[in-house]
Amino acid sequence: MTFSVVKLSSALAAAVAVTLASFLTGPATAAESEGIVVYNAQHETLTRAWADGFTKDTGIKVTIRNGSDMQFANQIIEEGAASPADVFLTENSPAMTLVNAHGLFAPVDAETLAQVEETFKSTDGKWVGVAARSTVFAYDKTKLKEADLPRSLLDLADPKWKGRWGAAPAGADFQAIVGALLEIKGEEVTASWLKALKENASPYKGNSVAMKAVNAGEIEGAVIYHYYWFGDQAKTAENSSNVALHYFKNQDPGAFVSVSGGGVLASSQHQKEAQAFLKWVTDKGGQAVLRDGNSFEYAVGKGAQSNPKLVPLADLDAPKVAPANLDSKKVTELMTAAGLI
Repeated sequence: MTFSVVKLSSALAAAVAVTLASFLTGPATAAESEGIVVYNAQHETLTRAWADGFTKDTGIKVTIRNGSDMQFANQIIEEGAASPADVFLTENSPAMTLVNAHGLFAPVDAETLAQVEETFKSTDGKWVGVAARSTVFAYDKTKLKEADLPRSLLDLADPKWKGRWGAAPAGADFQAIVGALLEIKGEEVTASWLKALKENASPYKGNSVAMKAVNAGEIEGAVIYHYYWFGDQAKTAENSSNVALHYFKNQDPGAFVSVSGGGVLASSQHQKEAQAFLKWVTDKGGQAVLRDGNSFEYAVGKGAQSNPKLVPLADLDAPKVAPANLDSKKVTELMTAAGLI
């Protein structure tokens, strides 16, 4: 009996303590009790800056799980309605299209969609662009002059470029570029170009590694995204001091601008908070992170300014490619057939 009384007293004391704490601090708000999980395939530092800014403004906590575009896309498809993710962020749009094809995104709030330029979101309103990056030819300025540079991405298939350039074919970045080539020029041209790439180009594990190889004189140029050069220049420039960027422009496939996407999972148990996150990222706060930070990716919000060091988006003369039309499955088939992946 004595044991029971002691046990009851302990429980009563605990209950009193909880009640007192609630009285002193007040009831937990939705922002304090509800957080979101982001499956992040974007650069970790950029998404962390977004998450920190969002949490500071709203009080909503953000848990970030980092991975790659297609890794997370396939994981979300496998998890289905049981996915713990609330938001999916990517570097390139094909992974967004893949998840969307399985009906796993909730519609993005109309206010959020209205904040982003038409070319940087899905046509059905299920995901929205959060940033963008331009394809460039990073070249060794100690070896090549402007007159020596390829006028088109397709020119790199010429035998004269054999052994002189490189790329990172296994990465989602390069495969998005191939997807744009496929959409613009068709399967026959793309297959032929990939065959020539296999013969002419040196493969590297990532854009930064390819750029480093250019800087070291291993190759004369590489097809990468622009921000790798700007990021290195902003630090020590040790991997880009001999490198300059060539923008193909003229709506060439080599001027392709890839869209980084964001979507809310239909299975999310925190729809309000997840939608608020996407709205914040595409609004002034999130886009200012792109303007003022060191990601050097392009802002895609209406009226938003990109980092002033970048070539303005309007000057890139990029080809018009609907993000939803990038066929990742066909790209994989063509690159596999060419022996690239």
